[in-house]
Amino acid sequence: MNKLVSRAAAPLAAGALGLTLLTGTESHAHRAAWTAAWAASPQLPATGFTPNWSQEGFSGQTVRQVVRLTGGGDRARIRLSNAYGTSPLDITGATIARTDKGAAVRPGSVRHLTFGGRRSVTIPAHGQLSSDAAALSLARLDSVTVTLHLAGTTGPATFHSQAWADSYRAEGDHRADTGGAAFQDRSRSWYYLSGVDVSGTRPAGRDGVVLFGDSITDGFGSTPNANRRYSDALAERVDRPVLNAGIGGNLLLNDSAWYGERSSARFRRDALDLPGVSTVVLLQGVNDIGFSEARDQPTYKPSPVLSAAELIAGYRELIRAAHERDVEIIGSTLLPFKGTTHWGARAEKVSAEVNDWIRHSGEFDAVVDFDRLLADPEDPQRLNPAYAYEDGLHPDDDGYRRMAEILAPLLRA
Repeated sequence: MNKLVSRAAAPLAAGALGLTLLTGTESHAHRAAWTAAWAASPQLPATGFTPNWSQEGFSGQTVRQVVRLTGGGDRARIRLSNAYGTSPLDITGATIARTDKGAAVRPGSVRHLTFGGRRSVTIPAHGQLSSDAAALSLARLDSVTVTLHLAGTTGPATFHSQAWADSYRAEGDHRADTGGAAFQDRSRSWYYLSGVDVSGTRPAGRDGVVLFGDSITDGFGSTPNANRRYSDALAERVDRPVLNAGIGGNLLLNDSAWYGERSSARFRRDALDLPGVSTVVLLQGVNDIGFSEARDQPTYKPSPVLSAAELIAGYRELIRAAHERDVEIIGSTLLPFKGTTHWGARAEKVSAEVNDWIRHSGEFDAVVDFDRLLADPEDPQRLNPAYAYEDGLHPDDDGYRRMAEILAPLLRA
């Protein structure tokens, strides 16, 4: 094997409905009936890189969101998160349907979702829950549209900042509309929706793959509304569910007001607790190394100067957590980033030490060496221009496709 890719009704509270709130303690046996087919990591409401509705929230509105599934089934359910809400969240109603174009859905495919048998539900502050199953036949790589009607005033909304896909907002109740005319407002974030699970067309089991990391995993620089993230390209190459747990700007060791909780704080919720997961691919650390190199970047806080040893301790914590759940964890070397805002003499030294440890420590179950395989042949510390977005830090569509090509054989082995 290539050594560069190697092994080693007023809404009722959820509790009143008899629903099981998702707290990370749900048994493996209970979760095995479902497979996560799409996921997004929740974040604290924030200004973000592009205009979004997280800080203002919603009031008497309907929000419609389009996602592409990486697993198929004849039943579907959604997972909703109020993780960063400071008050209960009233969901007046929700639907799921096959996507048509834009905010439109296919006629005849709209399914009203229930929660403990009722169409309305209240999610406690900091809580999350799943809907009941809805009968809807879906294939791998189908897109579905999830619509939430929020008749009350929500306050700031738990969201995922960088969706690289349009979400839509309308005034009033348009959860059952098949057309998209009412949805005049757009945003490129996801709100409250943290997952879609499927069940029914394949034996229950654990073969899901979670890609966990920062903006490179999240898909920064990919073409919006085109499903060209690294996770999308991988899902097109392996017959396994692929879940994206990236957050732009996320840090391995520290929480951030803009870029989410640190990895150890969100790893179980965003990766290990997803139903059907057997493998995590970890690609993270460049922000921990590079934020302190950047100047005049107010969002790059905290930005302590960190050693390779501190980062390695963070990786080991995630490795232990994965192995405690009998989940395989694959380590990815950090991509080349010379010439970017994150680069400097100290960053050069620490990133080299970190990548050397990832390659040779034997502590990951397997290693994929993106650093070497995406490097500029003329200057290996730089990202190959053939695969680079304009900032030199992130891949472009071709770069994300190349990452998927490199990783896919390891996941088929």
